[in-house]
Amino acid sequence: MTDIQAAFSDPQFVARYTEGPRRFVPGYDAMQSMTAILLAESVPGDGQVLVLGAGGGLELKAFAQAHPGWRFDGVDPSAAMLALAGQTLGPLAPRARLHQGYIDDAPEGPFDGATCLLTLHFVDVAERRRIASEVHRRLKPRAPFVVAHLSAPDGEEERPLWLSRYSAFLAASGVEPEQAAAARNAVTNHLEILAPAQDEVILREAGFSDPTLFYTGFAFRGWVAYA
Repeated sequence: MTDIQAAFSDPQFVARYTEGPRRFVPGYDAMQSMTAILLAESVPGDGQVLVLGAGGGLELKAFAQAHPGWRFDGVDPSAAMLALAGQTLGPLAPRARLHQGYIDDAPEGPFDGATCLLTLHFVDVAERRRIASEVHRRLKPRAPFVVAHLSAPDGEEERPLWLSRYSAFLAASGVEPEQAAAARNAVTNHLEILAPAQDEVILREAGFSDPTLFYTGFAFRGWVAYA
């Protein structure tokens, strides 16, 4: 477990979590809105959606508010983050079943759609492949899978440039320069960032078709693909 992953069980970090994504992820709110739009192209009005990395509950709340008939299964390894998700959902909580654990702890489905936002950069390539395959197995035919995470070109000059831009975004968002620099170092040293082409290959190898880029925010990228 990396220091970044361990933070999700730290009470002080969890208490402040809902303030963070909008400052640390370029276009965070728009990315969530776009995700809901992509899901809604295929997910019926009474659909069931699998949400991996659901701790905190921000995307669950956004999806639930946008689509009152949807129900959700949210999965996250951190009990503290799942408790926060319940608080974030408030009166929407009865529409979401929360499961502590990993993809193997998710219900079998089949689901009408699935998401995995800001999560896959915490695991290595082999585990990403396994997660993608297990999600695919739990989806109905042609159901959408939306992913978004750190993904940047791996050239010797390109990746440092994108990470520098990301650090500059943090500073522009009000993050203290020292904290912005520390965030860049943590991303560089503790997370396994793939090139966009590698991320697309993982989706295809898991059985997904038509992986299409829909979101780019400096060092972050997002795709929709279909089971």
